[in-house]
Amino acid sequence: MSMQTNSPNRGVLSPPKDSSQASELRRMERDFEQISPFEFKNKLLRLAAGKDKKSTHILLNAGRGNPNWTAATPRQAFFTLGQFAVTETQRVWSQGDLAGKPRKPGIAQRLRDYLQSNPDLPGQDLLQRIVADSTVVRGLAPDDWVFEWVDGIIGDNYPVPDRMLIHVEQVVHDYLMQEMCDSNPPPGRFDLFAVEGATAAMCYIFDSLTANLLLTSGNKVALMVPIFPPYVEIPQLDRYGFDVVEIRATAVDDMGKHTWQYPPTELDKLKDPAVKALFLVNPSNPPSVSMQAVTIQRLIQIVRENNPNLMIISDDVYGTFVDSYRSLVAELPYNTLGVYSFSKYFGVTGWRLGVILLHETNVLDQLLHQLPAEKRAIVNKRYESLSLHPEKLRFMDRLVADSRQVALNHTAGLSTPQQVQMALFAEFALLDKDNQYKKMTQEVCHRRKRLLFAGLGLQEVESPYDAAYYTEFDLAQWASHHFGEEFSRYLQANYEPVDILFRLAEKFSIVLLNGGGFHGPQWSIRISLANLEDAAYAKIGQAVRETLQEYVAEWSKAKSTHI
Repeated sequence: MSMQTNSPNRGVLSPPKDSSQASELRRMERDFEQISPFEFKNKLLRLAAGKDKKSTHILLNAGRGNPNWTAATPRQAFFTLGQFAVTETQRVWSQGDLAGKPRKPGIAQRLRDYLQSNPDLPGQDLLQRIVADSTVVRGLAPDDWVFEWVDGIIGDNYPVPDRMLIHVEQVVHDYLMQEMCDSNPPPGRFDLFAVEGATAAMCYIFDSLTANLLLTSGNKVALMVPIFPPYVEIPQLDRYGFDVVEIRATAVDDMGKHTWQYPPTELDKLKDPAVKALFLVNPSNPPSVSMQAVTIQRLIQIVRENNPNLMIISDDVYGTFVDSYRSLVAELPYNTLGVYSFSKYFGVTGWRLGVILLHETNVLDQLLHQLPAEKRAIVNKRYESLSLHPEKLRFMDRLVADSRQVALNHTAGLSTPQQVQMALFAEFALLDKDNQYKKMTQEVCHRRKRLLFAGLGLQEVESPYDAAYYTEFDLAQWASHHFGEEFSRYLQANYEPVDILFRLAEKFSIVLLNGGGFHGPQWSIRISLANLEDAAYAKIGQAVRETLQEYVAEWSKAKSTHI
């Protein structure tokens, strides 16, 4: 795209059309800006699918973050382990379709024998390495952990402990310390709660914070935006009614382009001790950029000097796509409740595998102890069926109970086959000492971003903070940078931010999301770099470029009629 200089003093031009039809179109587009971008996507999908049937364009939906890759080896190991587990049940009791329950004595050796006698089974090499790693490196009792995984994959018992299976938790803990703390965790240990993906984690956390009166209606909470829309939408629900303060990623570089970092003036909003909680996705969604070290250091300073009781909820699902990533659970473990999902990295959105992690020494437990007597009495009554001393229950234990409305605490917990698959993914990553899988997934994302920008005719600026799982393109910034403020004003005066999304759906059968729905710049669009074939991103870039040029042509035509 060529640069074009225009006088900034010419003013905003009149719309190319001044008809009731054009006004109605803008009104309709404004209506769609008010709903969740994921609901708006459904409208675009119907529109694009209809055009897809009438044209040569293939529907390209880059509106969802579901990756189009899957981790094969840990899945192979899962199904091979499952086959062995079935033989274990039949060893105990075999009566046609009826089998028994696995038994522990000697089960580790039987697994070794099974793998050695079936060397061609898919995933058996990973299983053998896991056996060696768990017994030699970790020092786990072989029969204990093999039985836990075999019994877990059969799924014949409730999860015990309900929070997470013992040996599964150990493996997943090590994985999170490697990936979320860059293998340099803070002192102490984190407790984990296996949940049905980050979606369930969000629901459980919001509910437990309010059930324990750590947050009440009208309390101030902060969101680091842009952010995954449910983090915006949930606090507005009547059951919560929080007063939301936005910490905006408004920083720009020397060229005036977004860096998607948070300037000090925005971070300083957290100095107010009335801000009780901070919710963030890091790396962000949709910019897909992690916080710089200087930002984290300023956050640490603000928490320690100005707001020591700040409760931080950090969603780190995209952390594995940034080298040497360090979550706030690593830097501010006392204040931070972590959320991690296996869905994006391993391609397991359908498995619903997530974890909540909380340091053994944390501000949530401290705040529970500091509740006023009348609030403490209310909260204690909620949990009196669980303990003779409910006031001693830790926040993590309350979180587990709340996930099943307290009364069903005895049946809480993620299904055991899900936990075993989670552990196999974790072990797979821990044993990948050269990070071969990580490098492949990262390269997929960055390669697609390069193809997208090449299609746009723009130079991609690489950054060590860029996860490249999504990218956010600011149309207004592009207009100003390439054609001057006059064109940017014209664009914003005569079109709605979602207009480009309708055009892409109608003309090219391409579905993208509006960045404004993520509380990013109103004129930005989100493009998922994870869920389509590589070639699609060059096509998307070209289609966006062609559509942008349509606006330029319309502006030029409007200018010529006013000369």
